[in-house]
Amino acid sequence: MTGVMGEQGRGVAAGAGPGPVPEHGPDPAHGLGGEREWECGPGPEPGHGPGRGGEPGLDRERGPDPAHGLAPECGPGREHGLFPERDSGRERDGGRDLCTEPRDRDRDAQRLARAALTRVLEPGDERAGRWLRFIGPVELMRRLTVEDGSAEKLPGMTAARLGGYRLRAAATEPRRDLAAVAAVGGRFVCPGDGEWPSQLDDLGDARPVGLWVRGRPDLRLWSLRSVAVVGARACTPYGAHMAATLGSGLAERGWVVVSGAAFGVDGAAHRGALAAGGATTAVLACGVDVPYPRGHAELLGRMAQQGLIVAELPPSSHPTRSRFILRNRVIAALTRGTVVVEAEYRSGSLVTARQAQRLGRFSMGVPGPATSGLSAGVHELLRGEGVLVTDADEIVELVGDIGDLPPARRGPVLPRDHLDAVTARVLDALPYHGVTHPRDLARTAGTSADETLGRLYELHSLGFVERQGDAWRLTPPSARNDDARRGDT
Repeated sequence: MTGVMGEQGRGVAAGAGPGPVPEHGPDPAHGLGGEREWECGPGPEPGHGPGRGGEPGLDRERGPDPAHGLAPECGPGREHGLFPERDSGRERDGGRDLCTEPRDRDRDAQRLARAALTRVLEPGDERAGRWLRFIGPVELMRRLTVEDGSAEKLPGMTAARLGGYRLRAAATEPRRDLAAVAAVGGRFVCPGDGEWPSQLDDLGDARPVGLWVRGRPDLRLWSLRSVAVVGARACTPYGAHMAATLGSGLAERGWVVVSGAAFGVDGAAHRGALAAGGATTAVLACGVDVPYPRGHAELLGRMAQQGLIVAELPPSSHPTRSRFILRNRVIAALTRGTVVVEAEYRSGSLVTARQAQRLGRFSMGVPGPATSGLSAGVHELLRGEGVLVTDADEIVELVGDIGDLPPARRGPVLPRDHLDAVTARVLDALPYHGVTHPRDLARTAGTSADETLGRLYELHSLGFVERQGDAWRLTPPSARNDDARRGDT
């Protein structure tokens, strides 16, 4: 943890003017106890909205409240001793403290703290997310590493929980993790960065601390026009075919296909998008440098070159069962909608779809055989709020922008479709076998004999009927390609 704590002392923004209070938070001497202290904390994290009075950590009328441990960027609050090494960077001007450190130091300290916290906190830890929102990553990391009693005052903190946090915090090396992800062509994206997908803020306190990203494209831009395709690992050939077809179809229409890189439906969706030369993103439940599953090492390598690989967990982290379930919330929040292709009743894919519904996204399902247990979960989803889809056009119609509509649906145009109503009635009056005289046809079709004869000559020119003396019959199947009586012509 030396990387984080060494930067923390230089993590305050420069300048004594207005601006966000740094995320080092309250003085440890004051702790964080009571509701009033929560109200007057350093304010919300990026994406969570303004604090009281419009400035983080400020009361609208009274300004900073020293009683709650809020140290201003410059001035008397510095004398609490939170940042002793910063004293060497101060200048005096008429008795006033002037901060001379660049503001970027604060951002770097926050990035290091967030990178460290991805090793300390499990994905989706809402209690820790609330602490992070109110006191910031630098101060939270400090409390988890310094035994001064301030961590015990965090709401909801227990001795067992704190012991687990501190065991992990003591082993963190964020600079090494940042170097490791850079070595594989990746980066660490934090809330507030230009590349951060703002739709992840819909997760509230369960949003990721940060995202480890591997690949060249911009994560935020790709996420604006993305759809998740998920489903069973042990899928049927039908499920694999549908997933690949949807993946390629969405990619051809300019949409990013997001999935979890698992065997079965996930892998088929990724491969379909790559085969179409399109964009695809894998959200992993392990580190971005860990090829999991091992059988998809080549696929993940292609995605690192042509797409994006995203994870909440730092480099070299391995997956666990709970992390797969928690990973699904990121897939649901990142995309405009989730399509489920084959899923049993108890399936992680249904968790993703229901999470999408809770977040106000679309949930869709591809129907399968009624007798297939692998489609039972999808059918249950469709009986609820899920929308039935069968191809990429139907998905785009649902999640696309206004005016982004698929072409009109209709079957093939057959020669019979060009016949007018009277001619079609005369054709229908002809029997399958044998011949018929025009007078009998007129009686059956409800037309005059002369009109029937005229229609018969028209049908003859089109190849539907042939004449035998004074009678008429349908052209034999051997002499024509389609059966007019069955509507195939």
